[in-house]
Amino acid sequence: MTYLGFDYGLKRIGVATGQALTGTATPQTPLHAANGHPDWDEVERLIDQWQPEALVVGLPLNMDGSDNPITLRARKFAKRLHGRFHLTCHLVDERLSTREARERTGLQGRSDRHAGTLDSAAACIIVEQFLDSDRP
Repeated sequence: MTYLGFDYGLKRIGVATGQALTGTATPQTPLHAANGHPDWDEVERLIDQWQPEALVVGLPLNMDGSDNPITLRARKFAKRLHGRFHLTCHLVDERLSTREARERTGLQGRSDRHAGTLDSAAACIIVEQFLDSDRP
């Protein structure tokens, strides 16, 4: 089974594909977003290309588990994905995914030059967390 994962952001949305058989994810080209809104035609092309079983969206939470200003927007993005493409959309706690992405890639800071790489690496971590859970 293939899963398509997203690391939601206001400027970019990281993208990764995951395979249930191997439990691994692969980064894809991130989506550009205008104030959190992707080009939905581009999202549709990804879904057509990968034919995922379901979608996985990282849920940004504060370290204490409470919502932050982006949490509601990420939930709304997940609902829109489900509404547009009629695929199950799983929300996964993404706390510390960007930090782990920096460690995996060796990229520090948040320069625009490397931001897309970090976003899609974070999407990989989100998908792998989902695959490691009992949900698939």
